[in-house]
Amino acid sequence: MTDAAAPATGDDSFHVFDTTLRDGAQREGISLTVADKLTIARHLDDFGVGYIEGGWPGANPRDTEFFHRARTEIDFKHAQLVAFGATRRAGVAAADDPQVGALLESGAPVVTLVAKSHDRHVELALRTTLDENLAMIRDTVEHLRAAGRRVFIDCEHFFDGYRANPGYAQQVVTTAHEAGAEVVVLCDTNGGMLPAQIQATVATVLADTGARLGIHAQDDTGCAVANTLAAVDAGATHVQCTANGYGERVGNANLFPVAAALELKYGRRVLPPGALAEMTRISHAIAEVVNLTPSTHQPYVGVSAFAHKAGLHASAIKVDPDLYQHIDPEQVGNTMRMLVSDMAGRASIELKGKELGIDLGGDRELIGRVVERVKERELAGYSYEAADASFELLLRAEVDGTPRSYFRIESWRAITEDRPDGSHANEATVKLWAKGERIVATAEGNGPVNALDRALRVGLERIYPQLARLELVDYKVRILAGKHGTGSTTRVLVSTNDGGGEWSTVGVADNVIAASWQALEDAYTYGLLRAGVVPQA
Repeated sequence: MTDAAAPATGDDSFHVFDTTLRDGAQREGISLTVADKLTIARHLDDFGVGYIEGGWPGANPRDTEFFHRARTEIDFKHAQLVAFGATRRAGVAAADDPQVGALLESGAPVVTLVAKSHDRHVELALRTTLDENLAMIRDTVEHLRAAGRRVFIDCEHFFDGYRANPGYAQQVVTTAHEAGAEVVVLCDTNGGMLPAQIQATVATVLADTGARLGIHAQDDTGCAVANTLAAVDAGATHVQCTANGYGERVGNANLFPVAAALELKYGRRVLPPGALAEMTRISHAIAEVVNLTPSTHQPYVGVSAFAHKAGLHASAIKVDPDLYQHIDPEQVGNTMRMLVSDMAGRASIELKGKELGIDLGGDRELIGRVVERVKERELAGYSYEAADASFELLLRAEVDGTPRSYFRIESWRAITEDRPDGSHANEATVKLWAKGERIVATAEGNGPVNALDRALRVGLERIYPQLARLELVDYKVRILAGKHGTGSTTRVLVSTNDGGGEWSTVGVADNVIAASWQALEDAYTYGLLRAGVVPQA
């Protein structure tokens, strides 16, 4: 644990405060074990946040255990651990309140107290008087300060409370500040504020109270990041965020775009040197821990954040990437991607080829053929922007003048048998040629596609042992517009991993099994290409 006297970064002028482990964990679908919380805390410390709010010790056994284990299991390099709790109960001295005692027992050097700042919440939720609420804030802050803790105050429902009764809301801020709270955080708990409202209120409260102010914004209007930056514009020097914007309802201010904006747009150093370049990795690592798929369109760190599809964009990017990118993606650990679709032009194809390591050499005839081939295939239902591996195989076939061929299919079939007891049996047979040898392979599976995959693997692994490393990790089916019901065209996307990377392939046909077979063929072909195997059917 770091010393309680100052932040681990040594710079107390601006706080990046993360509350993923408490407020972020309130998101629907997230349930963190103690081990999960410890792992996320390490990631956040690696990123360089100044404060990590670990939860509410004493309120539940999981959070109490987290603080106990964090003291010995994490050597924080940048962050200080923060315990969250409430002010003392009405009519009870802070020294006698067991919840306040649990905050001290957590060993955390910093405590964040939630306090009511909306008069109606004081009277209806706390069921006490406005004066007693102020006394609860003052007594609890003074008690914790006397015990050597740094104290921050979260003014719950502050902006709604300020709109209803500005005098009382400011009294709460002044009381907390005078009692010794280092930061008074103004919370948009319902998430209903807009940037102009946030900026005006923060500026007024700062001028009237002289307290150091922070901001905690929920994202119910889609403005949490903008509201956070508006508060900074007005003078707030403490921002509370969560990784990937996790939080109750639609979430909280997203840590990553806030930190990136402060560093890259405001020129304010809030992270350790080099930390920003780890942002994409850390965002995705935390998503993995909470078992949520990373948002592909998240600013800065999403895989689509620097993806370009339109041919006009590609033409400009070929001249200068900055023409259609607001920053260099490497600054945040991300990469530029060119998407190939029916919108693709020559520049898109040429840049995508370069990305894949295929130099098209400015061959206008070749590039033109690829453009027309892509547009023709996309018209039939293929989607190459989500299937880079299938596009690379198509591109190499045009460059080489012939498709890459490691095996030649004679025929395949899949049978599903419905049995009297209600169970099903799925069996597939594949007849193929590989390295001059005719192979017939049969396998069962938990579905017809799985049976085909197993039969293909059985038939080829002896010839190509490299395929043993391949694992199908995702399978998506989409019914395309144009027909109705079971007669519609089907597109299948398959994702495959070989332990060293993942790729996606596409198949389109008038039935799901045939479309799946196409995607499987491409997946195996691309896997052998990645393994450096020389084609020889």
